[in-house]
Amino acid sequence: MTDRHDRILTSSGFSVSPESPIHADNPVPTPRASPPDIVRCASMELVVTDLAASRRFYVDVLDLVVTEEDEQTVHLRSMEEFIHHNLVLRQGPVAAVAAFSYRVRTPEDLDKAVAFYTELGCRTERRAEGWTKGVGDSVRVIDPLGFPYEFFHDVEHVERLAWRYDLHTPGALVRLDHFNQVTPDVPRAVNFMQSLGFRVTEDIQDDDGVVYAAWMRRKPTVHDTAMTGGDGPRMHHVAFATHEKHNILAICDKLGALRRSDCIERGPGRHGVSNAFYLYLRDPDGHRVEIYTQDYYTGDPDNPVVTWDVHDNQRRDWWGNPVVPSWYTEASLVLDLDGNPQPVVARTDESEMAVTIGADGFSYTRPEAGSEPPPEHEQGEYKLGHQL
Repeated sequence: MTDRHDRILTSSGFSVSPESPIHADNPVPTPRASPPDIVRCASMELVVTDLAASRRFYVDVLDLVVTEEDEQTVHLRSMEEFIHHNLVLRQGPVAAVAAFSYRVRTPEDLDKAVAFYTELGCRTERRAEGWTKGVGDSVRVIDPLGFPYEFFHDVEHVERLAWRYDLHTPGALVRLDHFNQVTPDVPRAVNFMQSLGFRVTEDIQDDDGVVYAAWMRRKPTVHDTAMTGGDGPRMHHVAFATHEKHNILAICDKLGALRRSDCIERGPGRHGVSNAFYLYLRDPDGHRVEIYTQDYYTGDPDNPVVTWDVHDNQRRDWWGNPVVPSWYTEASLVLDLDGNPQPVVARTDESEMAVTIGADGFSYTRPEAGSEPPPEHEQGEYKLGHQL
């Protein structure tokens, strides 16, 4: 019998192991204060430069439900949501992310959030009346990685539309599933998120154990957020779930019928990482939205980590399809608490920058035992330092 603490190589070319910390060379200090008990990713606030155009994209094309709106903001939710909103669109001068929002388990967890981040020296601001409509007492912080986070518990309940089949469309979005964040130092980011109570479900490593990306969760799915390598802090995408992959195909058909297929950046396809079926879209400001379905349960305490070989291009697309260069290099700015764009720090890890890859990741699926990687001229021109 294989010891459960051993890493096991599977027939698919990736390995599984028990959950364990990823150690960064320069980790964020772990506060003595307890972290807030995060339940799930709950919403995102996007700043958009043309509110009417963004409303048409998210409401008329993607069929998100308007909970409340005024001249400056639109509050949207998915079909199965019972809290006020999953997405806030706010008119502003620069397209960016104002907040990655998480729901916490109790009102007391807001006190914990303030103590946790204050001990780290992070800027923290609490508003008893909330930062957006439909949300009560909430805390926003700029975390040590430069990302704007919001934590809240009290929220206005609205009608859950799961049973309103008269309102469902073929491509109905049912839940907010996850975020994906771009950071120059993935091991440092993962180390910090683990101190906040997140658990790694899947990651990408090379033969030397260099971590290129990690998928991390609080709810029992593959992830509530992913930390991926690149110039940052930036937001790579926000993801909404559908029930089945045919719902994603229906969205593609609708985009074609509306002559909006230029919104499709990548897919549809099947990820290796997460095993999910996916589609990536770009909204009118270039914010990236993933439509996502059919990942797997991760809630057991001994759920094993799946580690992918960085040379395996099936990690990004199970069918081996190439990935467009924009998916690796382009991402949304994030804002500080005053609404100013955070400076973007270039990724400078020499061990990763030295490797040349194609726009589809490495240009081979997995080297055979004892074989050499393909010549550099066959691997394309995009640097791994820009890979997401």
